[in-house]
Amino acid sequence: MREALTGSCACGVVSFEVTAPFVTAGYCHCKRCQRRSGALWSINAMVPAEGFRIVSGDEHVRTWKPEDGIPKAFCAECGGHLYSDGGNHIGVRLGAVDGDPGIRPEWHQWLESAPDWAPVPDDGLPRYDRLRP
Repeated sequence: MREALTGSCACGVVSFEVTAPFVTAGYCHCKRCQRRSGALWSINAMVPAEGFRIVSGDEHVRTWKPEDGIPKAFCAECGGHLYSDGGNHIGVRLGAVDGDPGIRPEWHQWLESAPDWAPVPDDGLPRYDRLRP
């Protein structure tokens, strides 16, 4: 990766940078992502934790830790979704990234939660009923 990839929340009070290449990216169709995003899936890319940092607005970052999941970070001002913190990796919400992330979706996970009324497009990507291996 030559330059840092930048991103921010919707209001811009929180900004971040990614300084390492993403290792994988994909669509999550779990009910939690649907409810957090208001969409039928979220698209995320994973980066090693040392390749991600908040540049400004850290004091506005809030996290929600579900009982059976990893912490989800968002902006307290606008509610914009930013990332999930998996400890050794960060799941960056690609909708918050400025520019080309340099990776394309590689999988779909939690398809058992996808709504029947909106079929997942047949894009040839691997599909997993639950969490991908």
